[in-house]
Amino acid sequence: MKAKSIQGKSPNEIQSALSKSMSDGFQPTLAIAFISIKQDRDAVCQLLRAEGIEVVGATSSGEFIDGHQSQGEMAILLLDIPKDSYAILLRETKGKNLEEVAKEAAGVATSKFVNPSYIVASTCLNEKGEVFEGVKLVQTLERCSGAATDIYGGMAGADAQLLPSWVFTDSQSTNEGFVLLALDKDKIDLYGVAISGWKPLGVIRTVTRSEEGWLYEIDGQPALDLYLRYLGESMERKDDDPNTFLDTISLYHPFICLDGIDPLLRTPMFVDKEKKALMLDYPIPVGGKLQFTLPPDFDVVESVLEKAEAIQNGNGLEADALLVFSCLGRLNALGPMATQENEGLYEIWKAPMAGFFTYGEYGQDPEGRNKMHSTTCSWVALKEK
Repeated sequence: MKAKSIQGKSPNEIQSALSKSMSDGFQPTLAIAFISIKQDRDAVCQLLRAEGIEVVGATSSGEFIDGHQSQGEMAILLLDIPKDSYAILLRETKGKNLEEVAKEAAGVATSKFVNPSYIVASTCLNEKGEVFEGVKLVQTLERCSGAATDIYGGMAGADAQLLPSWVFTDSQSTNEGFVLLALDKDKIDLYGVAISGWKPLGVIRTVTRSEEGWLYEIDGQPALDLYLRYLGESMERKDDDPNTFLDTISLYHPFICLDGIDPLLRTPMFVDKEKKALMLDYPIPVGGKLQFTLPPDFDVVESVLEKAEAIQNGNGLEADALLVFSCLGRLNALGPMATQENEGLYEIWKAPMAGFFTYGEYGQDPEGRNKMHSTTCSWVALKEK
């Protein structure tokens, strides 16, 4: 399998980059596209379809290929993968039972391939502000396809705005659903892992009051007070802009969840000063165990790269292509180190790469368990057998 990555900030630039990539006889069959909601997705899909290239993609909150990172633009991985080695399945879930929809899609995949693996993109927020049930999607795919199946991907972004995001193919799209790139595992190997790198701080604590996404009490104490006190922070030094709390405190100090709760990391998104409560990106139930976290440093990036290097060396192979799904929260918390992380993964695998900053991640944890993640870098290398 041959791969090339291209980028652009307009359909015309993508057309030019596509033509240049094909000038040596390269004939891609598949494009994995990450496109800003500001861009004309339909125009890009149309020009790819005109070249006989199928598309699977998601909207982004920043996108990148090897050597280039952007916001509000487009990044595309082109593959000349045999058409009998993959299937594209887009499913809308609005007003439907997600588990049943995912089960049906997995049934199609397993009817085509004895051992399917999945690159998955899902939406995140719907028009009602409800969050897509990524944990349920992963669990259903695994249950229907076998525990040994590989699942990697991300939740579509919307340029860092709390708006509905989109997944799409060259002929379909939805802002409430998912798209699967089902791969024949007997023909294409996947090597990857999802790691956050955040380190725990202090003792294990218990959620004692949680309602409708709001975390009110930890160990019987007001959640906001305990959180700030433990981290040595104060809301008195913050203005009333809710983004100030997010940008200066909570993105740097997510919670680590224990007892197998997914996703592993939870980020406080908003505060209620009067009720001394925290609104989390994903709720933690009463009785849930958690730990605070140390502020991020380069050790966060090193843990991702060291694991990637171990996997690469352990398998002794060269990848054909690389996909990276990195949480938008990492970009905000790590700054330039997030770029170093993505480029470091490319330097390890030396394969054409494309990725985007997500609203949630899918991937196998270091123990090989398929999970939905938050504030995590999930990457996967592809190699045709």
